[in-house]
Amino acid sequence: MTPAAPDAPHTLAAAATPQAPSLTRRLAAFVYEGVLLFGVLMIAGFVYSVSTGMRHALQGQAGLQAFLFVVLGLYFTWFWTHGGQTVAMKAWHVRLVDAQGQPVRPARAALRYVLSWLWFAPALLAAHLAGLHGGSVYGLLMVGVLAYAALSRLHPGRQFWHDAVCGTRLVDARQHPVPRTATP
Repeated sequence: MTPAAPDAPHTLAAAATPQAPSLTRRLAAFVYEGVLLFGVLMIAGFVYSVSTGMRHALQGQAGLQAFLFVVLGLYFTWFWTHGGQTVAMKAWHVRLVDAQGQPVRPARAALRYVLSWLWFAPALLAAHLAGLHGGSVYGLLMVGVLAYAALSRLHPGRQFWHDAVCGTRLVDARQHPVPRTATP
């Protein structure tokens, strides 16, 4: 037996645990997701405005925002529970799994969706409290998103903090294939 043999199980476990994709790749998927969601939100907004008879952008604004929040929740929850990847995540080889590396269940995916608003909530709250409008809000959002992304550097597994709280993690999809379920 070689001296390295006692460490073999530790080495195998480390190799079996895929690393988080690079922050650059995760942010690229984030930006691409935003581009794709523009279309989803446009269609959902059109459906809402036609079905409610909305004639002015400020008429029923709270209802529209609530509807779009639910649409986004359904979008992310469905994709995360059906393969662990949205279209943007597939393009950038990023997959969402639970802490044990298994597919995410609907309740956990919904919790992750709600907690993922930590990307935006602090900046939106600060903009509201400061009475900011227009381009200032977008600038503040960008700073908030970059600051939140940078916080992943403080996590031991380089995960985002909403993933740490809800027991999920992002993994490199090239290292972590979709677990196959046994067919009867």
